[in-house]
Amino acid sequence: MSDGMNRFLGDSPLRVLVKLIVVSILVGFVMRMFGWYPTDIYFAVRNFLLDLWYTGFAALGRVGDYLLLGAVIVVPAFVILRVLNFRR
Repeated sequence: MSDGMNRFLGDSPLRVLVKLIVVSILVGFVMRMFGWYPTDIYFAVRNFLLDLWYTGFAALGRVGDYLLLGAVIVVPAFVILRVLNFRR
């Protein structure tokens, strides 16, 4: 049972608990410094989804624009690098 629990958690339960406490303190400190609260994150996600719904998914069109703009540079660079490395 203990070996299965260690495998599931990735370490002993006590060490995982200590790591979670340390990370929670650090994240809480950073959130407090920026003035963020869990409700702010919830409402930001909620408002994003509502805006996405109300705009008829027009916001996803911007992602396609970014994809095409990036692909104009990335795809030729990828092909050139593959051709140059093919000779080796």
